[in-house]
Amino acid sequence: MKLRVVGRPLARIEGPEKVSGKTRYTADVELPGMIWGKCLRSPFAHARILRIDTSEARKLKGVVAVLTGEDLPSYRVGLRLQDIPVLARGKVRFVGDKVAAVAAEDRD
Repeated sequence: MKLRVVGRPLARIEGPEKVSGKTRYTADVELPGMIWGKCLRSPFAHARILRIDTSEARKLKGVVAVLTGEDLPSYRVGLRLQDIPVLARGKVRFVGDKVAAVAAEDRD
């Protein structure tokens, strides 16, 4: 029995577009009225969040919204247990845990 798929290289039909810079990614799409979102992530592996002052960020030109875990209901996500808060609340559990989100008129 000769295998036709297993053990054989797959043709990368998207390869030429990627290496030539022609591939269009979702980050390349800009639509009228679109706002951009970014998350601030924790540099600490385990830490208590005493407070997050968002007042200066809210004053910046083009900022539409600034959210922390305190601004959201205690909605949790997760593949099996749904035990991960959307934004950290009270403590961060790992480096990269999301602590705040900003929505603005441009990506900068």
